[in-house]
Amino acid sequence: MKYAFVIFETDESRRRIQADRAAYRKAYEDWIGGLAAAGKLVGGEALETEHITPVTVRTTADGTSAVTDGPAHAGEETLGGWFVVEVADREEALELAKSLPTPETIELRPVLESA
Repeated sequence: MKYAFVIFETDESRRRIQADRAAYRKAYEDWIGGLAAAGKLVGGEALETEHITPVTVRTTADGTSAVTDGPAHAGEETLGGWFVVEVADREEALELAKSLPTPETIELRPVLESA
């Protein structure tokens, strides 16, 4: 069973990044490396979050689109990236997510797989 770990940066994680980028990155990469070594990591990507303004495109039912600068959902938490993991069940996905050593928020979503 595959789960997407959708990673959201928080004010606290941004403070830690700014205080010591190398230590923060090492903790994060060690966690990801552990997932890979355990054969759980399927893939994923980090997103650029410091030097850009995201662009949001909203398309309505009538086919018109509105483009705005900024995230789709404003707030303290900002989308930082995602990973896909292969696990036995939801409980294993939760345990892996809880082991993240940095203060991000992780939203877990089952990956829709074709029959």
